[in-house]
Amino acid sequence: MIVREYEREDLPEMIRIWNEIVEDGVAFPQEETLDVESGAEFFASQSRSAVAVDDEGKIYGLYILHPNNVGRCGHICNASYAVSSESRGKHIGERLVRDCIEAGRELGFRVLQFNAVVESNVHARRLYERAGFHQLGVIPGGFRMKDGHYENICPYYIELL
Repeated sequence: MIVREYEREDLPEMIRIWNEIVEDGVAFPQEETLDVESGAEFFASQSRSAVAVDDEGKIYGLYILHPNNVGRCGHICNASYAVSSESRGKHIGERLVRDCIEAGRELGFRVLQFNAVVESNVHARRLYERAGFHQLGVIPGGFRMKDGHYENICPYYIELL
């Protein structure tokens, strides 16, 4: 399996995987799903959009990487990761995170920050900590889950220097 920049023909599967996470309503802050047009625009607008693929071209997951802010804070990037539900538990997320860290460095970012990791998302939190991220604290009730209740979020960061 490799992680590579996305290609236009990857978009239908990328959109499917992204929408699966959005519809789950427990990890991404987005509430609106992507369609062909909005998905093409969304993935093209990132500093990097990448996919994890096998030798046959099957897509297992993806990430997006982009500035977290502008101007004097434009050196801090942010990322989101999505692994298809049928592919979880195969360490695909770890490959995506490690590739994203390298991409952030190559693009000249100094810090990779996650703004809203849901506290109950223990698999993601353990992965980030194994990869060297540091938790900044806890924001009480910072994430509204799909069912309407609020959960804490845990911001994370790693220096890319």
